[in-house]
Amino acid sequence: MVDSVLLQKQCRELLDAYKEGLLGYSVMPEDTNPGFKDNEKEKSLAYFTFPMSLNYQRDSYKLWKAAKYTYLDNLTSDVFSVEKVTKMSNEELQKKLLKYKVALQPNKHIQTWKTLSLTIGNKWETLTKMFESVDFDFLKLKKLIQKDLKRDFPYLSGPKIFNYWSFIMIEYGKVPLRNTEYIDIAPDTHITKCSVILNVITQKEAEVLTKEEISKRWRDVLDNSGILPIQMHPPLWFWSRNNFQYKLRSL
Repeated sequence: MVDSVLLQKQCRELLDAYKEGLLGYSVMPEDTNPGFKDNEKEKSLAYFTFPMSLNYQRDSYKLWKAAKYTYLDNLTSDVFSVEKVTKMSNEELQKKLLKYKVALQPNKHIQTWKTLSLTIGNKWETLTKMFESVDFDFLKLKKLIQKDLKRDFPYLSGPKIFNYWSFIMIEYGKVPLRNTEYIDIAPDTHITKCSVILNVITQKEAEVLTKEEISKRWRDVLDNSGILPIQMHPPLWFWSRNNFQYKLRSL
């Protein structure tokens, strides 16, 4: 049984170490962005949403580097405009998304991007209005994307990417979501390794538990701690990615 008090202490130490740059290389893939001004909110939301829908089994750093090149190129930047993409031919969209390799699959990735644009454009016109339609409530957003309109949000509606995207919307898109304590941590390989080391799960459980069950374990042990499960994603991810070079004082 995990010691919640000890775990919460360890999590705070890792959060501090992450902020102080003690975990090793810890630049987030999404840090590769053009930099957005306060009056460029919609552009920011589009930038951090569309590439995310293509982020499946690929190098995230290369994806966001390609996204930045695409955004800064006047000949391709309009792929981040919902209005323009909805009117764009698939051939033109394909050419632009392949130029810097934002899209790697010439048909599937283009269709995903187009479907997402049509969904947002036809139902709300903008991402900002979409968030307004759910009162900036994460639970309503979750129901909308993962249940009511699941097919209209290809890949983005998947549990792993949806929770992470919601986190990115808060951190980078500055979307003031409520009920953020329900945003689950996404247990990829790195998070699962950390979960074992911190005794959130056993090695055997790592092999048999579903991702949802591991996420719930994190939610339970951090309950009433003031730490959101998704807040632990960056420090845990970099801690593992850098081969645990940072040694926890409380381990």
